[in-house]
Amino acid sequence: MIITGLAVGAVLGIVMQRGRFCVTGMLRDIFLQRSWRTFVGLLIVIAVHAVGIAALTSAGVITPTYDNFAPLAVIVGAFIFGFGIILSGGCASGTWYRSGEGLVGSWIALATYALSTAAMKTGILSGFTAAMSSWETELTTLPALFGVSVWWFVVPFAALTAYLTRHFMIKESKRPKIARLGNQPAWKRPLHVYTAGALIGLIGVIAWPLSAAAGRNSGLGITTPTAHTLQYITTGDESYLNWGVMLVLGILAGSFIAAKATGEFRIRVADATTSVRAVAGGTMMGVGASLAGGCTVGNGMVQTSLFSFQGWIALLFIAIGVGVAAKIFLKPAAVAKKTNAQEGTYSTEQSIANESVTSAEDRVLPVTTSQAPVSLGGVKVATGLVSLKPAVSEKLRDLGDGYYALDSLGAVCPFPLIEAKDVIKTLDSGEHLVIDFDCTQATDAIPQWCATDGHEVTDFKETGDASWQITVKKG
Repeated sequence: MIITGLAVGAVLGIVMQRGRFCVTGMLRDIFLQRSWRTFVGLLIVIAVHAVGIAALTSAGVITPTYDNFAPLAVIVGAFIFGFGIILSGGCASGTWYRSGEGLVGSWIALATYALSTAAMKTGILSGFTAAMSSWETELTTLPALFGVSVWWFVVPFAALTAYLTRHFMIKESKRPKIARLGNQPAWKRPLHVYTAGALIGLIGVIAWPLSAAAGRNSGLGITTPTAHTLQYITTGDESYLNWGVMLVLGILAGSFIAAKATGEFRIRVADATTSVRAVAGGTMMGVGASLAGGCTVGNGMVQTSLFSFQGWIALLFIAIGVGVAAKIFLKPAAVAKKTNAQEGTYSTEQSIANESVTSAEDRVLPVTTSQAPVSLGGVKVATGLVSLKPAVSEKLRDLGDGYYALDSLGAVCPFPLIEAKDVIKTLDSGEHLVIDFDCTQATDAIPQWCATDGHEVTDFKETGDASWQITVKKG
């Protein structure tokens, strides 16, 4: 029966990858964008999950158990976890599915996450985990506290989520249409975050009875299965090879399949800063999730659906950790980004210098160079020594005629958006910003920003596997 975990995980990985479903980004948007739009996607997961679990429990199909709330472990652990997911660039499930997209930084974070989780649960740090968790209360769930049926919480919560979903969908319909990649078949287009949320909630409902049938009385989970995966690999003990391990391996496989099929897979090697942050972030994720009793899936999706104290308080302090770390680390670069040739990392054959797209609006720039110019989205640029007028920002290359290039290749989410928002402030209305990037999440984040802030996307195209170029006209 554990093979059903692989199937559920594969479907979950596909949906998460196609929906760019990242709880880290949802929480981060609250602080960086002052927007709750994507967070409603998480509420949809919880609502669908809550209705399904309540129905299965009422029918006697599953019998969830509830841990006593351990305030110190949950609060401290959730904060550490929230802080860590900013450093690692994704939450637990996000790290698994982004590993399937070829991000080496996520591989590093995943390895240290697995190692620290195993150490906290059964290894050298297990005593610390036990000590932090020793202070328990008798609180389990809100329905138990008030002595009422869980439906008294499920129905109002589902109604509130439906209202918020409708509210933000109406807002979306009234703003300019979001730019999408041109000439792309429907099956390659990303899922709307709300659609992805509803599907993930449904997958979570299906997962519970399948997991229970395999002897694991729980639903979706990432932290313990990640530790068990490492323990099985290192010890060969088949007791660790369970439904949860199949689930997380399925997420990796499903994400890879989805990314490969849609041209969004490419090995992207992290630079030194990203790698160091991934090590620290992955370690903090493992420590924090082990203390808190779960990650953004175990606590943020499953325990919240059970209306447990652990789930909702953990989600709150994960958000606080995200907010603090975002304030510290998520800032525009103070200096211009090095080119890929200078860094030797995150290289791509479809970079600016190699792009050769032509149009009827080709503009030849005044250059002094020993090499012939090439074309960038209809703008001819020199690849050698160039003499152009100074750019309005040192992060930009002046392409002439009011066009400026921003190289965000290699930057992980949310830095392509952060840098774009920073440099566009230096441009005049009507000038164009040409952004090259290879962060999958930015294919949605940048167009969303343009529509919200009144900028026009004049061109948006793929430039190769997991490489894109978008041209933004400042409004």
